[in-house]
Amino acid sequence: MTYFDSLARSYTDVDLSKGIDTEQFIEATEGLVKLFDLLGSAAFSVVQNDMNGNIKKIRERFLSNPTANSTLQELLATESPEKKRVATEGLLWLSRGLDFTAQALRRSLDTEDEELNVSFTKSYEQTLRKHHNMLIRPVFSLAMKACPYRKDFYEKIGVVNDAAFAQMKNWLEALENIIRIIQDIFKANPAYIKGM
Repeated sequence: MTYFDSLARSYTDVDLSKGIDTEQFIEATEGLVKLFDLLGSAAFSVVQNDMNGNIKKIRERFLSNPTANSTLQELLATESPEKKRVATEGLLWLSRGLDFTAQALRRSLDTEDEELNVSFTKSYEQTLRKHHNMLIRPVFSLAMKACPYRKDFYEKIGVVNDAAFAQMKNWLEALENIIRIIQDIFKANPAYIKGM
């Protein structure tokens, strides 16, 4: 059994037909946050806490009116006229964290001789670093150094054969697609994130 088998919802099962289903996206993302437990270091708790806080903002907005906020696209559109766009800011930061994670895992899958600390460090430099100030950067740097060995991580998540690697690749491709959609929404609607 792999980590991906244990998920309540995989990104491969998030409905994208009418937009990104908000509730399903939240469920899948809660599963991703648990992946950091398997990295085996308390240093990643800052990443988990940040992601969980942003999930909470999105969930609260969704629960305030599940019909009007049934997709992330609708949630962003309905919140856009408001002065405080808490869920939008949460999704912006969550998408950055997801991109960081996805790029690190993509590097790890594509570069089999690269250790996780290198994959996560390079991903951090490409994604989150530019958004962090001098106080936050060392915290993330410490977390990157605390990554387990590649071999140990893949054993922990049960990705030890071709079928499991294929399952991980499918999950990651679905996550990357969702990230692209979210980034495209923000690019097409810069007013959503103005001042954030």
